[in-house]
Amino acid sequence: MFLIYKFMFITFLVMGTLISISAFNWMSMWIGLEINLMSIIPLISNQNNMYASEASLKYFITQTLASIVLLFSIIMINYMLEFIPQNFNEMLIMIMNSTFLTKMGAAPFHFWFPEIIEGLNWINSFIMLTWQKIAPMILLMYNMTSMIYLSIIIIISMIIGGIMGLNQTSMRKILTFSSINHIAWMLASMMMNQSIWLIYFVIYAMISLNLILILNKFNIFYINQMNSIFNSNKQVKMLFILNFLSLGGLPPMLGFLPKWITVNYLIETKMITLSLLMIILTLITLFFYMRLTFNSFLINSTENMIPTPFISNTWIFTLNSIFLMSLIFSTMIFNFF
Repeated sequence: MFLIYKFMFITFLVMGTLISISAFNWMSMWIGLEINLMSIIPLISNQNNMYASEASLKYFITQTLASIVLLFSIIMINYMLEFIPQNFNEMLIMIMNSTFLTKMGAAPFHFWFPEIIEGLNWINSFIMLTWQKIAPMILLMYNMTSMIYLSIIIIISMIIGGIMGLNQTSMRKILTFSSINHIAWMLASMMMNQSIWLIYFVIYAMISLNLILILNKFNIFYINQMNSIFNSNKQVKMLFILNFLSLGGLPPMLGFLPKWITVNYLIETKMITLSLLMIILTLITLFFYMRLTFNSFLINSTENMIPTPFISNTWIFTLNSIFLMSLIFSTMIFNFF
């Protein structure tokens, strides 16, 4: 019964996103977003965990407020267009885009994002960090008008995503502020080319999946839990470190590829200042990634002399190995074609 209940709401979750991104008009898009919202609430709420129930209520209130503002702007643009001046119409489009940015958790509309992720388990966190961004991002892609506004959002998201992640001890909050930083990169890739955004999103989702599978398997939620667990399994510890470096975009990891393509296109379109700022601000995020990896490497802890059987982690090892070596394969494919 439990699996049927989960499967039903996951089906509606996927359906709501697909309705939104394939809608013919804005009202159908809004209905798709509401189906998506009504489906995610039962998935993240849990009667046995008051933090998950609190997170689901916060998420519902925040998304409902964004949906109300979105519906208001849709009605004003579609049905009151002949009664409002042109400059007011541009402001309404900006308000509509702000609701999409709120729904995806971009700064400065990120106030709800870290607190909600902190109350969820790792699987629900993965859904919030990846799938729930698809519909708002694609709808924002359809409605992009002001590049200056989007550039400001990109810079603010990178600053907040970097600085707010510096003194966090919770792994969920670290991945949340990392996600805000990656939202900025995805918005920049969206400005250039839709295909680049798709490449970036897929690679980000794969790396996040690798990390979350490891964190979920070993039930890690805070930095101080890492050493005692990872010292009993060196292979998984190494995969965790490599995935964090990949998430930061260090070559030769796979995470370097979408950042390199995005910067390349930004320079080709003469947006050199934005690309330079993005590279500099990403170093802040890279700093707390490196802090995590150095924590795992350098802090002394008791060594488990009895090796943990690696058979139980074979699927994690295989999945991570494929994704970590994908940069080599992708460059070979690009050179071939």
